[in-house]
Formats: sequence, structure tokens, C-alpha cells
Amino acid sequence: NAEDVLEKVAGQTPVRTEAEQTNQTLEIREGTPIGCKVTLRGESAIETLEKLLGVVGNEIKESSFDKEGNFAFGIDEHIEIPEMEYDPDMGIFGMDVVVNLVRPGFSIRKRRRESKTIPKSHRINKEEAIEFVKQKFDVKVV
Repeated sequence: NAEDVLEKVAGQTPVRTEAEQTNQTLEIREGTPIGCKVTLRGESAIETLEKLLGVVGNEIKESSFDKEGNFAFGIDEHIEIPEMEYDPDMGIFGMDVVVNLVRPGFSIRKRRRESKTIPKSHRINKEEAIEFVKQKFDVKVV
């Protein structure tokens, strides 16, 4: 059901995530599906992010930003998202939205062959990410 919700929100087929190890206290076995995710880039990412930021009132806490410019926020109920309707068979799902901001050229850190570190002058810090979000999405950082 969560995959269906995420597919409607993002307009893209999500990938199922599975538990990497067994945790007896949470009664989770290795290989058990525990969530789903979708990666968005470009215009589809911007459109989806604008829609999801509207749900939280275009407000993000400053503590939601990390030192590398990434940020995250949560949505309590998926039915708050525009164009989403309540379906009693599906139920209500909350979701976490995580945004990873990078500049062009960041792929050199993740490539297999000759991977290199990103110089400090090219990295995105917390202040730059906050300023970008304020300007691009008209978000109030509290």
C-alpha cells in the first residue's frame, strides 16, 4: 500500500527496501520489506518538492538541515497532499522526505574508478542550503 501511495505522489515506481539484519526486539528478520523509496531529479523533483513543502506550510526547522546541506521533513498523513484521497482499504501513511543537494561534479566521489574527494570550496554547507531553499521554494526556516 505504501508503494502505491509513493507512486501516486512521485509519479514514479518506488523501490522496496529490505532489512539488512535481524532485530529480535523489533521482530524484524533479515530480508523483510520495511519501506520504500524513490529518487527524483530535475523538474519532477522540483514539482514534487513544491507540492510536499506546501503540506508542511512551507516551513522547515533549521535543525532539519545537516552540515552538508541536506535536509529532511516529515508528513504525518499522506491524505494532506493535494490530489490524494482517502481510501479505507489503503489506510493512512506518514512519510519522510529527504532532500540531497549537490553541485555538478559530485559524482566523482561515488564513482568506482579513481574516486576523489570534493574540495571544501565546492561543497554545499548548511547556510548555502538554507539560502537556496528560501529563494527557490519560498520556504520559511524556523
